[in-house]
Amino acid sequence: MEADAAAVAAVVAERLLQGCRSGRPLGLATGRTMEPVYRALAQRWAALPALERAVLGERWCSVNLDEYVGLPAGDPRSFRAFMMRHLARPLGLNPARLLLPDGAAADPRAEASRYGAHVAALGGIGLQLLGLGLNGHVGFNEPPCGPDSRCRALALSAATRAQNAEAFGGDPAAVPAEAITLGLAEILAAERILLVVTGARKAAILQRLLEQPPSQALPASWLQRHPAVCVIADRAAAP
Repeated sequence: MEADAAAVAAVVAERLLQGCRSGRPLGLATGRTMEPVYRALAQRWAALPALERAVLGERWCSVNLDEYVGLPAGDPRSFRAFMMRHLARPLGLNPARLLLPDGAAADPRAEASRYGAHVAALGGIGLQLLGLGLNGHVGFNEPPCGPDSRCRALALSAATRAQNAEAFGGDPAAVPAEAITLGLAEILAAERILLVVTGARKAAILQRLLEQPPSQALPASWLQRHPAVCVIADRAAAP
């Protein structure tokens, strides 16, 4: 990890730790961008006094953005497995306190409705952590997508499946064709949003996000309407 990427991870990890202390549910994300972030968070967590760790762990509540349809929780390629590897086990958290959609549910659309209602019942999200897809998606909100979209099951684009193929042996066709995702409505209802963008591959889409007005063609562009969005990017991704 380059020093610049490490600095980004350190800043984001500190923001997440502050979010833990707020008492509101954390909105979390998966993917390569988040791996160094969760490593940095684990380091900070380990440095906390034991009593503070115990209190924060007992109060922990996080909701993930999305999950693949058709993958059981135990599948190592699932987002639940990702969160167990990169967050729950390193921090010693109760896995039941990390909430994700059930990708193996018999009715993905009913599961999406249940999950969205559960997030609402928790009082919504305090700090929402986001990455940025190469086609401008956040969560799995593929273009075209408006700001009123809610938690739902949807088809993944070829571009997104290609972007996520690394965990599936490099084969985009092996990536599940559908996912359950929180919609932009739930994301934009968060108290604060932290968008993390790293790597030269993301520079062009980040520039579009910052320069173009909100539109369905670029789902992340609706973040411009949120009153408390912070974008943290490394030098490679910065326009």
